[in-house]
Amino acid sequence: MRRVAAIGAIAASAALVLSGCSGGLAGGGDGGSSDGPIKLGMLAPFSGSEAAFGDYMKFGAQLAIDEINADGGVDGRDLELITEDDGCDATQAVSAANKLVSAGVHGSVGGYCSGATLPTLPVFEGAGVPMVIPAANSTKLVDQGAFLINGTGTQQAAAAIAYAEKLGSKNVVLIDDNTDYSVDLANSFEEQAGDLNIVKRESVNPDEKDFAANINSVLGVSPDFIYWTGYYQAGGLLIDQLRSSGYDGVVLVGDGSVDAQLAAIAGPAIDNVFGTFTRTPDMLEGGDKWVAAYTELAKADPGPYSMQTYEAVKVMAAAMEEAGGTDAEAVNTALKGMKAFPLLSGDLTFAADGSREGGGFVIVAPTGEKGSFVLSDDLS
Repeated sequence: MRRVAAIGAIAASAALVLSGCSGGLAGGGDGGSSDGPIKLGMLAPFSGSEAAFGDYMKFGAQLAIDEINADGGVDGRDLELITEDDGCDATQAVSAANKLVSAGVHGSVGGYCSGATLPTLPVFEGAGVPMVIPAANSTKLVDQGAFLINGTGTQQAAAAIAYAEKLGSKNVVLIDDNTDYSVDLANSFEEQAGDLNIVKRESVNPDEKDFAANINSVLGVSPDFIYWTGYYQAGGLLIDQLRSSGYDGVVLVGDGSVDAQLAAIAGPAIDNVFGTFTRTPDMLEGGDKWVAAYTELAKADPGPYSMQTYEAVKVMAAAMEEAGGTDAEAVNTALKGMKAFPLLSGDLTFAADGSREGGGFVIVAPTGEKGSFVLSDDLS
């Protein structure tokens, strides 16, 4: 992977971009040993309805680790990835987090579903394991001692509002799937909507296949803009049924539905569907090189959050390099001091609450190959 090392302006040259960091003592889940590999734990869904994202994230993390190890590792030590399946389930996630702690991980670079990530925070904090979260972005994760690569639900909702206003939407409907992430995103939209006319809030049971009652309720208020904040499995069915019932207006989906599987499930109904998402490699200068490196490693194309997990590893490694080891306090101090750290998705600075300044959300559409989402509107 040396041939893509040039992309790391992303690599861990943290001394140029970190400030106010202590020289750390080696520490972490191995009780303070400075020998052997630095273990990075990653919780992701490898089972259940969101299982596709597990491999996207795993190979993104492994690509970053391969690049860093090829350049000498962190503080002279190789990185090693240890994964556990959280199934996007809170109970399973806590058990999986405890397994990672027992395995002696020095940092956590996982977290896809917010509802499964949130209960793992005290597990990792209690064990002295710093957390850089690549995907989960509920506002409930903010100011909890973790650091978010993805923009927050508040920032995503602001992008959705900007798009609705840009389109001149008159009657807006919000539909969630009762998960923490989905409800939080819908709440954030409602709280920031200002003069935008929200005519209805609706919640669906994502385990159901027939949303007729919900759709009749929604269409009764004559919407011209629907924001679906849930995940793609139920989202694809909902969009198909909305179109079959006569709705031909805009459907905007949150980042939990930004995946080619949405188009596969929705079929022809996918027309006039858009999404809120942070930039993907195909939208970025140098992104083609990153995609080629990922594809060579994974033997498959990258998906949503492949790049964000890659970046989470780069950020964690940079902080550990600056800290001089894996001591949790020193690593967290380094993360707090990170300013304009160069990543493919743009320079990263963490706010005081651990969120990413700016957020970086744009509007994407499923018009790429096999329904993949590509840039539609940068909201400039």
